[in-house]
Amino acid sequence: MSRVLAGPWAGQLLGDYGADVLKIEKPGCGDDTRHWGPPWLHGEDAESAYFLSANRNKRSVTVNIAAPAGQEIIRALVEQSDVLLENYRHGTMARYGLGPDEMLSVNPRLIYCSISSYGQSGSRADQPGYDAMIQASAGLMSVTGPPPNEAGGPQKVGVAISDIMAGMYATTAILAALNSRAGSGLGQHIDVPLYDSQVAWLANQNMNFLIGGKTPQPMGTAHPNLVPYQAFETRDSFLMLAVGNDRQFDACCKVMGLEALADDPRFSTMHQRIANREALIPKLERKFRERETDDWLTCLLKESIPAGPINDIAEVLSNDYAQEKTLVRELQNGNNVSVPTVSNPVAFGATPVHYDKAPPLLGEHTDEVLRSRLGYSDAQIETLRQDEVI
Repeated sequence: MSRVLAGPWAGQLLGDYGADVLKIEKPGCGDDTRHWGPPWLHGEDAESAYFLSANRNKRSVTVNIAAPAGQEIIRALVEQSDVLLENYRHGTMARYGLGPDEMLSVNPRLIYCSISSYGQSGSRADQPGYDAMIQASAGLMSVTGPPPNEAGGPQKVGVAISDIMAGMYATTAILAALNSRAGSGLGQHIDVPLYDSQVAWLANQNMNFLIGGKTPQPMGTAHPNLVPYQAFETRDSFLMLAVGNDRQFDACCKVMGLEALADDPRFSTMHQRIANREALIPKLERKFRERETDDWLTCLLKESIPAGPINDIAEVLSNDYAQEKTLVRELQNGNNVSVPTVSNPVAFGATPVHYDKAPPLLGEHTDEVLRSRLGYSDAQIETLRQDEVI
């Protein structure tokens, strides 16, 4: 019972791992992101690329949860389900009699997971929110973008990463709750706020402040705790260098013909390189501009120095490595239209990821689920449709 990205991302992951996922959508319009185009799969009335990114391995069932008969459908599905995942605004589900207390009374083994902007309690619980404002208010944009002395200002990440990471937290929490239920026999309510999730995964930047006492600042492609660890311009493009220890720095200096830098006490340890960043980086920048990216990468990788090109998405999804790893797969939807999808990155040894269903058409599986799961007759289904319940 989720839409947009955080909830659907969690649902897609669970579907990839083998769950039978029923996506409950509003009749007539469905998930908001179905209409977030262009681009569209097959004409403007079809699914948007955005929707297709987060909804494979699901069956679409349209239910009007504002109607009592629709609420009864949800309760009947809950009776035989393991998980209810929702990301409505706080209080919405309870207003329709579908909140966690009500649903856990229907099925005490249920895992009820709520994703919302600020969680189910606290002074901000009723406030709405989307990914971009969470990136801003929960700290990510304060460390993303060019340094303060350069033009550009704060920037958000190029994908809705706050939503995606909240979805990842929700997935792991659901799996942990299912594991707990295996011992206790009881379900529970899980509360996943986007804001708190965003704060949590600021990781080393959080600790840099808590331990060091200084507010982290944006640094472009550079790293606050590692040097040199940033993009460098070459003769023809850019490369990303990621030196993580002193051995790699020594090897990097030798590859670049800058052996003296490795012996310079200002740069001999990571601590010293961080302290003397402004003296070191210009020396590397001048040297990198002398040769082309491919030439540098060949030399660097030969010595096991982490470095890579800055590829655009077209390159990432179409190069030889994408073919080797099968990063893109094709699924057939209910209209027999081929739908591209990007592979789940996890490789299981015994329980492979499922690629069973293309993202569903709106309401594609409503009749099927009502018949097979709940035993509704054709006449009952037709009445529900005439009453605009489904």
